[in-house]
Amino acid sequence: MKTATRPSFGRKSLLATALGLFALAGLAGQPAAAEERAKVLFGAKKLPAATSSQSIGFYSKGCFAGGVAIPMDGPTWEVMRPSRNRRWGHPAMIAVIEKLSRDAAADGWPGLLIGDISQPRGGPMMTGHASHQIGLDADIWLTPMPSSPLSAAQRETKSATLMVDEKTHLVKDTLWTPAHTRLLKRAASYPEVERILVNPGIKKKLCDTVKGDRDWLRKIRPFWGHDYHFHMRIGCQPGSPNCKAQEATPPDDGCGKPLAWWFTEEPWRPNKNPDAPKARDLMTMANLPKECRAVLDAPGPASAEAATYHGGSVPVAAAMPEPEAPSLPATTANGAAGLPSSVNAFTATPEIGIPLPRPRPGN
Repeated sequence: MKTATRPSFGRKSLLATALGLFALAGLAGQPAAAEERAKVLFGAKKLPAATSSQSIGFYSKGCFAGGVAIPMDGPTWEVMRPSRNRRWGHPAMIAVIEKLSRDAAADGWPGLLIGDISQPRGGPMMTGHASHQIGLDADIWLTPMPSSPLSAAQRETKSATLMVDEKTHLVKDTLWTPAHTRLLKRAASYPEVERILVNPGIKKKLCDTVKGDRDWLRKIRPFWGHDYHFHMRIGCQPGSPNCKAQEATPPDDGCGKPLAWWFTEEPWRPNKNPDAPKARDLMTMANLPKECRAVLDAPGPASAEAATYHGGSVPVAAAMPEPEAPSLPATTANGAAGLPSSVNAFTATPEIGIPLPRPRPGN
């Protein structure tokens, strides 16, 4: 077997990496007591900001307003680890999850077990993810929903199925089924979905087995962890002028040299500095977009149920009188309004948890 070399990521990616390291170094150099950590402030918010829906900043450095919650139970889903209160997202994200649950069920998947989406107002989390900060990320278990409803205790303690051998980094063939492939293909089929992160072994399994249409494989991206769930990410939505988009995925299926690198020793070498603080542990409000302060200070809805998505053309139930819920500034570069005030996440509508990804291995 030939030893693959690490792919060249280009000057642009190297520059981005360098800037990221510089930013982290800058965070580390700040006095510990200069300002309360952003993760503490956002983690304390139990309800979303009752304003028009918009994502602010980047997936790993931002926040969002006008968030909605997916219901704890649906005909084709259940929320896992509910005590974390991470079932919130931009209305478009929640709508995609709900649609995936229905379409996947029609494809033969018994139902979704939904992991972390975001905190009510996004921002850095106390534990776990670096991303999931702007309401456009969601984790979906690779374990199907059981036929009998899970109890509250089971949702907090049930383990997801590990799909990948941790020594070989290959999928366990006794566990992988065509239904898993159909689920990922369905998620990748939505135009809103820009990326789906999976374990490298899962990406390889797809590369080795998918026949016919392979265009959707370009959205399936290998990354550390993600061996018992997949991470679905949608793009910046209309009405979010301060949302920073990610780079587009390459046009090919991603089954060449970039994937081969994951099956060399380099990606799995022990972290040389495993005790280094994570960016989320150092961020203060000064490190986030200035609009996130308004998100943090904005009034919330009357209750979680008042901000829960129930399908239909309008996202959620009424939260509070509109005059008491001022919108955040949301103008485009030319000064035009980014989202009409009538399109609000808390307009009335009729009625009709969760594993964390394992990081790169440490010592």
